[in-house]
Amino acid sequence: MTDRAAIITGASSGIGLEIARVLGQEGHRLTIAARRPDKLEAAAEQLRAEGFEVLAVAGALQDEDAVARVVSEHRERYGRLDVLVNNAGVGSGAAVADIDTKRLDLQLGLNLRSTILFYREAVGLLREAGRQHRSALVVNTASITAKLGKPGLSVYAATKAGIVNWTASMHQELSAEGIKSTALCPGYVDTPMTDHAKGRVAAEAMMTPSDIAESVRFLLRVSPACCVPEIPFVRPGDPTA
Repeated sequence: MTDRAAIITGASSGIGLEIARVLGQEGHRLTIAARRPDKLEAAAEQLRAEGFEVLAVAGALQDEDAVARVVSEHRERYGRLDVLVNNAGVGSGAAVADIDTKRLDLQLGLNLRSTILFYREAVGLLREAGRQHRSALVVNTASITAKLGKPGLSVYAATKAGIVNWTASMHQELSAEGIKSTALCPGYVDTPMTDHAKGRVAAEAMMTPSDIAESVRFLLRVSPACCVPEIPFVRPGDPTA
């Protein structure tokens, strides 16, 4: 797979960085994207030190122009796209009466709108890869809350439910062209995003980013005849997280 290339959003830390590492290990040249240039470049340098070819493109990925720029710079650098990972996301908790409009719009924009825009901008490249090897892959990070809901995280859960449904639609629309779509639905993962829960669930009792990232290695290795539209991840004894 040494000629293959991937885009990973939300890749400056946590699950996204670990997925980028797995894709690099599997022979993909990498474009990583996230909002903060300093944090993103630090992640890029870490990956380069491990021997991977990395392009870093910073931007607010809920914005249409930023999405188009990531895909354009990736195309200019690598000329192909075999894997797209829509991992960028944000969560903000509030009871329904206290939902802040700015935080509502950010979650809708980054968690859901960005994924849709990346598909639209990248589908031409993905179709080319699908024609070549029938195993172009799009991985969308959802959440176990997409399946079960979560009081206080209702907006976040709704955006992730949208990701699961969008992924199912893309599976039906694109899989016959050799473009597979998978939604990852993890519970609590030990990242800064779950700091709010660590008073109730100890970090060592949470899944690790590499637990989730290893699923991408599996998805890369199944045959073109095998599609996996959804993977849930839960902790022992707790189907909700």
